[in-house]
Amino acid sequence: MSITTSADGTEICFSTTGAGPVVVIVNGALSTGADAAPLARALAEEGFRAVTWDRRARGDSGDRAGSTPEDEAADLAAVISAVGGADAVLGHSSGAVLALYAASRDVATGALFLSEPPIDFDGVGFGDELPERLQAHVDSGRPDEAVAAFQLDAVGLPAEMVRAGRESGQLAALAPLGQSAVYDARLTLRLRQPADGLLTVDQAVTVLRGEQTFPFLVAASDRLAGILPDARLVIVPESVMHRPDPVATARVVAESV
Repeated sequence: MSITTSADGTEICFSTTGAGPVVVIVNGALSTGADAAPLARALAEEGFRAVTWDRRARGDSGDRAGSTPEDEAADLAAVISAVGGADAVLGHSSGAVLALYAASRDVATGALFLSEPPIDFDGVGFGDELPERLQAHVDSGRPDEAVAAFQLDAVGLPAEMVRAGRESGQLAALAPLGQSAVYDARLTLRLRQPADGLLTVDQAVTVLRGEQTFPFLVAASDRLAGILPDARLVIVPESVMHRPDPVATARVVAESV
């Protein structure tokens, strides 16, 4: 594992796998770089150098109180710089939102691969108060409650599913990621009903989604692909219910980079 330093001094940990054109993976909510290892291996088998990393407040990376989406975009820029540049950035879920946001802020991402980005074009999702409510849980020493609230109000999981996660211990296992849930809520709010600058990025964009996934993600993915000037939509049948299939996803990247 290697370490780079973001613009605000936060240390960001990353790892690389394979050799070839560089693809930086950006994870979604409630995950660490280790969760992207199967995708990194699949990309390496396709002839890429895959980069996984812990977004701030996750895994071995650091954090700074009050971090913003701009800070997370700077984190991605720092990782890209540390590995000598990126030929592509592959983001999943909120990681896809971060990748697009970073590109709109002139981060040199190379080609963009955006997997099921949860962009709330119509502004009908959670309210502005959610990040503050999540932060209050974290500040009171209850990061597991921040995770539960994020799952309920941001992701939209049924209450019985969250309750089952609590009873099984899954919620407690995710508690160390409670602060990162605050940042994901801030990020997705920032990109609600996205402004023109976000939708006119110069990079080639591939939007990926599964055939069987949540209706909101189908609508958001298809709409984004239709709005961006140099974008295409690729449906990946092997990816089911917001879980990108590593081999099939790597194959899509290999066809374009």
